[in-house]
Amino acid sequence: MSERRSDPVGGFVSAPVVTVHSWAMWSLVRGEFTDPDGETFVRSFVTSPGAVGVVALSESNSETSQPHVVLVRQYRPALHRLTLELPAGMRDRDGEAPLVTAQRELREEVGLEAARWTRLGRHVSAPGISDSRVEIFLARDLRRVDYDRHGPEERHMTIERIPLDEALAMVVDGRIDDAKTVIGLLSTERLLRTG
Repeated sequence: MSERRSDPVGGFVSAPVVTVHSWAMWSLVRGEFTDPDGETFVRSFVTSPGAVGVVALSESNSETSQPHVVLVRQYRPALHRLTLELPAGMRDRDGEAPLVTAQRELREEVGLEAARWTRLGRHVSAPGISDSRVEIFLARDLRRVDYDRHGPEERHMTIERIPLDEALAMVVDGRIDDAKTVIGLLSTERLLRTG
């Protein structure tokens, strides 16, 4: 399968890319590119429908004096370790808006729904090897709902409610090192600080 690429960017030209292998919702593709000096080179990368991440924020109330975030601790096979992350998931349903995916993932992973949603932004996860983009949302005014987890990683994940200040300290000292989580937490802190 061959896919068309966009017009030249920064003097770089792309020929159509060819799909080498497809699995689940990803494809490994290979393309030939020409740099601004006319030199041709070949690169392979993974195409992806992208993902979403949700900063689920429980704001201060009569029970707590500071905002808390809901994170999940789960096993990640590629790293062979447990990570502490935002509830998140792939954009694996054709035509589903990112916000709808975020709402579904929040419900499926941690059993929460939110009355207020704010889009915090979008980032590219690993631009050297993939075109995957992650949309990050802030969810507020949370309420518990029934949920059903899918897959071994989700069935064995734990849900952790952590003060936002503590989560930010975990970003600084490296205990939280997942990019979408780092970006989501820092964006939330900035939004709360600046209004």
